[in-house]
Amino acid sequence: MRGPEPRGSHTMQARNGAEIRTRADGSRADLHDPRRGMDVHHGLNGDRRVRVERADHSRIVAERGGHGYVQHPYMYHGHEFAHRTYYYNGRAYDRFYRRYPYRGMYLEGYAPAFYFRPAFYGWAYNPWAVPIAYSWGFAANPWYGYYGFYFNPYPVYPSASLWLTDYLISQSLATAYAAQVQANAIAAAQAQAAAAPPPGAGPLDDQTKQLIAAEVQRQIALENQEAQLQAQHQEPDPASSGIARMLSDNIQHVFVAGSSIDVVDTTGTECAVSEGDALQLSGPPPPSSSTANLVMLSSKGGIECRRGAVVVVTLDDLQNMQNHMRETISQGMSNLQSNQSQNGLPAIPPSANAPPAKTEFAAIAPPPDPNAETQINQQLQEADKAEQEAGGGVQSGPSDSAGMASAAPAGPPKTIELGQTIDQVTAILGQPKNVVDLGTKKIYVYPDMKITFNAGKVSDVQ
Repeated sequence: MRGPEPRGSHTMQARNGAEIRTRADGSRADLHDPRRGMDVHHGLNGDRRVRVERADHSRIVAERGGHGYVQHPYMYHGHEFAHRTYYYNGRAYDRFYRRYPYRGMYLEGYAPAFYFRPAFYGWAYNPWAVPIAYSWGFAANPWYGYYGFYFNPYPVYPSASLWLTDYLISQSLATAYAAQVQANAIAAAQAQAAAAPPPGAGPLDDQTKQLIAAEVQRQIALENQEAQLQAQHQEPDPASSGIARMLSDNIQHVFVAGSSIDVVDTTGTECAVSEGDALQLSGPPPPSSSTANLVMLSSKGGIECRRGAVVVVTLDDLQNMQNHMRETISQGMSNLQSNQSQNGLPAIPPSANAPPAKTEFAAIAPPPDPNAETQINQQLQEADKAEQEAGGGVQSGPSDSAGMASAAPAGPPKTIELGQTIDQVTAILGQPKNVVDLGTKKIYVYPDMKITFNAGKVSDVQ
């Protein structure tokens, strides 16, 4: 599912039948290869995401660094579920989703493999008897030095919903940082703690975090309702658990991004959303729409959409955001239960202190895919071939008399020289992926080089 095309983008067809979308600057944004059932997206942040869909609803999603997941469908009580085997940083884990129809398409909502006792959900939903001071120990983690300008945890927690809000945000940012480090996309790691915020940054403020905490409460209440249905051997309605309900209940729901996506704002400008960004529904979308408008409540600046911008998000991406929130909240609740009475956390009431119960659909699911890592890396290699095959030439209209597309002429080489100004460099290369601001010294990070400026002029290129 693709949202509206950004202003200045252009869609063409390659000789081999693949469809290519380029950005206004001529760089490739998307490749659709129907022969392989493959879609390749090049993000504004330099990442590449490969998605392969098969007729049996199995799927492989592969990202830079060998990350991604392999999905296999299976049936339970006449309903289609999906079992995903994720592979990140050398570790495999699984998640479950239930497929449901909505507005002429199919979405996949998160289906928890375990549910807690109702008393535990009540303890997590309601204020704690006494606010607690909690130290996360973030200061010792490099990711916090990098994102310290954007996020600060609460010093005191009167409820689990606020604690889970900081857990949700911190986990999202830590994951994003680990992926960037592995891809060598962050420069000057030793100076990150002192780096100034990128231009246009709009950090998370207390008001936004309160809105996230209210959403966390709603998700806790939703999961409690599902747990009670499961206890009665009834299946929750996936439409009421997913975004179908959220788009029709007249609540301006808040979402926290769990992966990087590129979107278009209401001016037609393409911009990025990344892990830990908060967005809020600006209103219900039209009944026939496959997208929704959301307001950026926070931004890390740079290539990201500015805070306050209204952006267009596909319903598939919106469902993924809700899935991320629910998955991370579930992880956080498990953390609360296992660490009760430690590090300042309050004790759980005896009626709530029991292991979570495994759901029937998870118990009968096929085992995790043992070859997930291999398949993910194979698709990354296959994507290389697909892009090479499609890269020879393109046609944007009727073919010429020979029935062949003509290759686009190569532009002049992009040359960066000592002494060039920041404006000159950005005019040649565009905006960087990341900026490390050390006062008079700045480091601009591009996918294939790092450029150091002193007093506004190029002093080093790596």
